[in-house]
Amino acid sequence: MTAMNEKYKVLFTPWKIGNVEIKNRFVMTSMGGTNLLGWMEINHFDKAGADFILEVAKNNCGLVLPGCQPVYNPMFGQWLDRNDRMYEDLKRWMPEFHKTGAKLFVQLTAGFGRSFTISEMMETLYTNKVLRVLSKPFMDLDKITASSSPSPNRWSDKVPSREMTKEEIQRFIDAFANCSKKLMDAGVDGVEVHAVHEGYLLDQFTLKYVNKREDEYGGSLENRYRFAAEIVKAIKAKCGKDFPVSLRYSVISKTKDFRSGALPGEEYEEAGRDMEESRLAVKFLEEAGYDMLNCDNGTYDAWYWAHPPIYMPENCNLDDVIEIRKSCSIPVVCAGRMSLDAASEAIGKGQIDGAGFARQFLADDTWITKLMEGKQEDIRPCILCHNGCFNMCHYEGVPNDQSLSDSLHLARCAVNAETMQKEKHYIRKTDSPKEVVIIGGGIGGMETARVLKLRGHKPVIYEAGDRLGGTFIAASAESYKGKLRDLLEWYRKQMKDMEIEIRLNEKIEDLSRFEGKDIVIATGAVARKLNIPGFDKTIEAIEYLNGRKVGNNVAVIGGGLTGCEIAYELALQGKKVSVIEMKNDLIAQTGVCLANSSYLREWFALHEVPVYLNTSVKEIRDGCVICERNGEEIAVECDSAISSVGYVPAPLAEEKGKVRLVGDCRTVGNLRTVIWRAYEVAMKI
Repeated sequence: MTAMNEKYKVLFTPWKIGNVEIKNRFVMTSMGGTNLLGWMEINHFDKAGADFILEVAKNNCGLVLPGCQPVYNPMFGQWLDRNDRMYEDLKRWMPEFHKTGAKLFVQLTAGFGRSFTISEMMETLYTNKVLRVLSKPFMDLDKITASSSPSPNRWSDKVPSREMTKEEIQRFIDAFANCSKKLMDAGVDGVEVHAVHEGYLLDQFTLKYVNKREDEYGGSLENRYRFAAEIVKAIKAKCGKDFPVSLRYSVISKTKDFRSGALPGEEYEEAGRDMEESRLAVKFLEEAGYDMLNCDNGTYDAWYWAHPPIYMPENCNLDDVIEIRKSCSIPVVCAGRMSLDAASEAIGKGQIDGAGFARQFLADDTWITKLMEGKQEDIRPCILCHNGCFNMCHYEGVPNDQSLSDSLHLARCAVNAETMQKEKHYIRKTDSPKEVVIIGGGIGGMETARVLKLRGHKPVIYEAGDRLGGTFIAASAESYKGKLRDLLEWYRKQMKDMEIEIRLNEKIEDLSRFEGKDIVIATGAVARKLNIPGFDKTIEAIEYLNGRKVGNNVAVIGGGLTGCEIAYELALQGKKVSVIEMKNDLIAQTGVCLANSSYLREWFALHEVPVYLNTSVKEIRDGCVICERNGEEIAVECDSAISSVGYVPAPLAEEKGKVRLVGDCRTVGNLRTVIWRAYEVAMKI
């Protein structure tokens, strides 16, 4: 067995939260969807959530925090302290969990307030007076979105937040205490209060730009943090001083105003909590009774800090968490794109106490075990895409543009089809092994081959190029996309380790040689072309990503995700770049999380990258792109024009009989649609 890297040994040292010892420094922080007591459904002991949590614990995570449990359920209006049966079910399960040596803290939330993700359907329920009354028993939006003060919703202008009453505040405090006692009696090791963090409801009380109250819950620091302080005092009164209570906490809000975040390195005036206030706040919260702070930065208005996309720097919250650790004597955990090296160094120096990881567990729930066994290269990496786990999407003119299935089933994973979907995605051995032809060695082809091999089949990949990867080689080419390159290397290693037959430089144009065999076609898509004069002067997006040179002044035609990421890369290189988009917003496409899209939109605005919205391209000339906006002709000067106007499926043959299509050759989508479809096709053969 390969030995674990010595520098990570500090991550496997014990530490304490109050009187509770945690066996190592790994903390799985909460993710919506990994809940033990249900999520956006009637509260119950959730077997799927419990199975995932148990697998993480079995694989050597020290402290596990399941998905947050609203003490007042937004769906069906249930109070979490009312259902005794699910706590009894939890109590019967806890001994199995504790066999792993891990500890479990259940995260309880007061809710979302103005951050509640409003969908188009919810707007209809709220704005139609009859529907608002009829929907109240299962979705009382007036109550769900109530905040510290009247304020705009993060996602919608049609569903504003009203001010909570003091009676409502007290009911929430009581619910936290009651639920904590039931959880303690069920054998849970502690609770985490969610949250003076990320601009959720409790945080909305602390933040001056949201809280305009004039009673004892507004004004001074003590008043604004009173709600959070009264919760921990009530829990301790009910459960005793030795029952640990953690607080999910954002050190700095990184927020300029409603719906306006501050990017890394940006000079700005803080609208929320700055470091000066944070130093005072953590002392106040520690004195109130909190035993740990589980930290990052940001609010829903600056969402990319709490849910860092790939554009954010690694360890983006660490410096601020190290600084706030100096102001309290209770342990502090840091989360947010944490690297193992930075976590090891900070813990080794006593600068933080625990390292928080979240989405990496969705990509590979065995990753800590692999680290311990010196098999780091076998860890399937999270690529920070949010496509499967958290694709709440927002652009001009729409509220949360997310499918109902995705809203109800968070914590799935784009790169791991099995995560939280094991009832339909699981390896079932074949009883009739056969050779299966796979045409195309991109991610779709490799995932198909991987699953087929695990089932007992013999896949053979035919790839026209000289290496595996297909268009994902181009998709992972930008300088900041190291995690995508890691995923590509992971797949290539799987192919090698599983001894899957690969035939490179072999372009298949005729399927007749494979007569009678099962065939999977994964040949991808071709670039869409605009029927305009001079379009052949453009450089196609994949050509550029594969190394085609461009000038110093570049116009990117198409402001979807691919076009914006290319423009971002060009700007990082110091080139002058413009983005031309026919829709009314950049990245106006379903499935791209607001944390990702808002970063790019705000980065372009901060760096004064010219963005032409509602603009159609009429002609490409030498030295410029001729456009039209509102009937006016515009000439966008450029040395080079890159076309990123979408793709069209390019299957080698149609899907019928033993021929199946996988990936973009069937339907153009994203990595999630490619991998999940590949898994499902491989399971049907």
